[in-house]
Amino acid sequence: MRDYKAPEHLLKEKVILVTGASDGIGKAAAKNYAKLGATVILHGRNTSKLESVYDEIVDAGYPQPAIIPLNLINASAEQCKSLAETIQQELGQLDGILHNAGMLGELSPIEFTPSESWHQIMQVNINAVYLLTHACLPLLRQSPNASLIMTSSSVGRKGRAFWGAYAVSKFAVEGFVQILADELDGSNIRVNAINPGATRTQMRAKAYPAEDRYRLVTPEEIMPIYEYLMGDDSLSINGQSFDAQ
Repeated sequence: MRDYKAPEHLLKEKVILVTGASDGIGKAAAKNYAKLGATVILHGRNTSKLESVYDEIVDAGYPQPAIIPLNLINASAEQCKSLAETIQQELGQLDGILHNAGMLGELSPIEFTPSESWHQIMQVNINAVYLLTHACLPLLRQSPNASLIMTSSSVGRKGRAFWGAYAVSKFAVEGFVQILADELDGSNIRVNAINPGATRTQMRAKAYPAEDRYRLVTPEEIMPIYEYLMGDDSLSINGQSFDAQ
C-alpha cells in the first residue's frame, strides 16, 4: 500500500470531505484527491489558509473544491448537522471523509494537565470525529462505495508518558474505528485508520522542537496509503489500522 500507484481517475466524480485541510497532511491529501478527480470539501478554522489551498487546486486545473470553515473546539451536533445539510444541498453527495484535523496540546504529566486543555484535545480529536461522522452517515449511505479514514498515532496503540490527552484520544480513535467498522460491515461504508508516523508537519515540530525536520518524510511522500484507502481499490478493507511509513 505504501507503494500504491493510484489510477489517474481513481476518485473521479467522488465528493470527499477533508478536515484540517489548510496545512500539512490534510492539505497534501486534499490536493492529491483533487488531482485524482475528486471534488474536495476543504475544512479548517483558518479561512485564508483554506482559500490558499482552494486557489492551488483550481490553478492546477483540478475539480473546483468547496470550503467549509468550522472550529472543531466549539463544534456542536447542530453545527455538524448543518454542515452535512450544506453538503447535501450544494453538492448532492458525499463519498468519503478524511478525519485529519487534530490537536496536540502541551506534552506534560497528566498531573499537571489543565482540565480545559484535556477537554479541548478530546473534543477535537475524538468528539468532533464522532459528531461529523454521525451527521454525515445518512449522506455516506447514499454513496455506491464510501470510505471513512480516521487519523491514529503510535501513542494510540502503546501509551507513553507525557502524551496525555492526545494519546488517550488516539486510543479512542482506534476503538471507534473497530466498533463502527464492525457495525457497518457488509454495507457500502468502510472505516479504517492511518498512523502517519514521523512526518514534516507543524504538529511534529511542536512535539519534537529539537528534531531535524528535513530528515523526516514530507506529507506528500505518505500519500499512497491515503489514496488507496479512499479509492475503490480498497473496497474489501474494513476495520484496519495502518502505518503510513
